[in-house]
Amino acid sequence: MLKVEMLSTGDEVLYGQIIDTNAAWLADYLFNHGLPFSRRNTVGDNLEDLITILKERSQHADVLIVNGGLGPTSDDLSALAAATAAGVELVEHQEWLKTMEAFFAKRGKIMAPTNRKQALIPAHSEMIDNPVGTACGFAMQLNRCLIFFTPGVPSEFKEMVAQEILPRLRARFTLPEPPVCLRLTTFGRGESDLAQSLENLPLPDGVVMGYRSSMPIIELKLTGPATQRAAMEAIWPEVKRVAGDSLIYEGTEGLPAQIARRLKANHQTLSISEQFTGGLLALDLVRAAVPLLASEILPPQQQSLRDTLDYGAGLRQKQGADLALVIAGTIESQINFVLTTETGDYGLAVEFGVSHYQLATRQEVCALMALNMLRRWMNGEALAVDQGWIKIRESYGDLV
Repeated sequence: MLKVEMLSTGDEVLYGQIIDTNAAWLADYLFNHGLPFSRRNTVGDNLEDLITILKERSQHADVLIVNGGLGPTSDDLSALAAATAAGVELVEHQEWLKTMEAFFAKRGKIMAPTNRKQALIPAHSEMIDNPVGTACGFAMQLNRCLIFFTPGVPSEFKEMVAQEILPRLRARFTLPEPPVCLRLTTFGRGESDLAQSLENLPLPDGVVMGYRSSMPIIELKLTGPATQRAAMEAIWPEVKRVAGDSLIYEGTEGLPAQIARRLKANHQTLSISEQFTGGLLALDLVRAAVPLLASEILPPQQQSLRDTLDYGAGLRQKQGADLALVIAGTIESQINFVLTTETGDYGLAVEFGVSHYQLATRQEVCALMALNMLRRWMNGEALAVDQGWIKIRESYGDLV
């Protein structure tokens, strides 16, 4: 099996000052193309450390993708480390130098002398185009390993991987079929509860059940080789049965995107009013292009479910929306979730057993609870269902 590794560079990544989103994206991208990582490493802006790890991993990996350290400043050391590890000189790539000069000229700027550094690549390496930035990449063979060097800017990195690196890998290696990964996301149940319910599920050879916990959701993943697809799909209904009412969606399309698609298909508009969540629900919906007619943010205050129902009905009528969704209350008492529609009004007064979580997490729980209420109504499902640590104090107008 092809051994594919990634090396992330930079003090800011090593010390946790920024989140390494490039590593997460690349791991997922290559996994879906049949190239799962065998290892990931991170080093800071230290030349000796970079040289050492390049030499070390080039003895073990077939492919190594190095991310970062190709900028114009003194702490960008990847090209120098690569040349030193290979025992060659850095050479100025004249074609890329002209590309950079044109890049700046097109924007009405003069290229700074420091940018010339970005045209220096190890002798005998292959320059890799960067169509959206000034840092070219390059590829070189070191010992048994084909090493790709890429810029750290996410937009540049992703473009280079998709358009330049993956085609080279396909041309050089026979890539396996991508593995099958069946996914579903749950809300309201704990990871240990789900795992205990699924521990006796017989899995086909080479297939594993995985769990990803990211409050307030738990994702279940059934992963295996492409040859086991039929067997995996045969046991998938049992996984869904165990998830039960806590299942909120399958696949990787998030709940806001699914709601946006459904509302657009039904030519429905939505108005929302938020108290405790402070605009988080609106942010999630706007990012997914949900057809919002109006949204408002009000100060948190304690109120009855009946009062929230009346407010939601008035909001829908005032805005002329097909649907209105309201989150009202304070976490110290209860949160009211109200959905008013042309055919009926629905409400849940809920107590969350999550007071020990940070405010941002509690807000995310409430925003997802509101989205799930809307999803269940769209599907004609009961709204007041048992969801573990979510305690329903009162409900109104349920569908079942």
